[in-house]
Amino acid sequence: MSKFKNKKNTQLPEISTASLPDIVFMLLFFFMVATVMRNDTLMIQNMLPYADQVEKLDTKLIMNIYAGKPNSRYRDMGSEARIQLNDKFADIKDIKAFILAERALKRPGEVPFLITSLKVDKETKMGLVGDIKKELREVQALKINYTTNRGEAKDNFNR
Repeated sequence: MSKFKNKKNTQLPEISTASLPDIVFMLLFFFMVATVMRNDTLMIQNMLPYADQVEKLDTKLIMNIYAGKPNSRYRDMGSEARIQLNDKFADIKDIKAFILAERALKRPGEVPFLITSLKVDKETKMGLVGDIKKELREVQALKINYTTNRGEAKDNFNR
């Protein structure tokens, strides 16, 4: 007799799927933790200007106001600079209601620390920015941040 047996007649054992749910849940948790959710969908062009004295804000108490020309998907809105609040185009008069609604969502102790961040395209005229600031003054939203890219101010003219 030979030491080695012929294994042609034996069948392969079935693959165990007992650990499959564990693997699926590990992947699910990984993607839930690693994925960053986008707050706003930009409907405008937003090429931020450059500045050399930039600081990062450490707070989560920020309200974003975007301003710029509508991007290529929204050309039917015109070619003039527009204001975007959350995911909607807005007029100057809508800023007050936006600020008051954002304040209502926060706890009373957080309201004095709210910062309004203006993310304005570098091609936008300052008249629109002045109108936005006027509306913010009327609702006492006096903490304003201008969002920029880090770089030299002279780069605003080269690009």
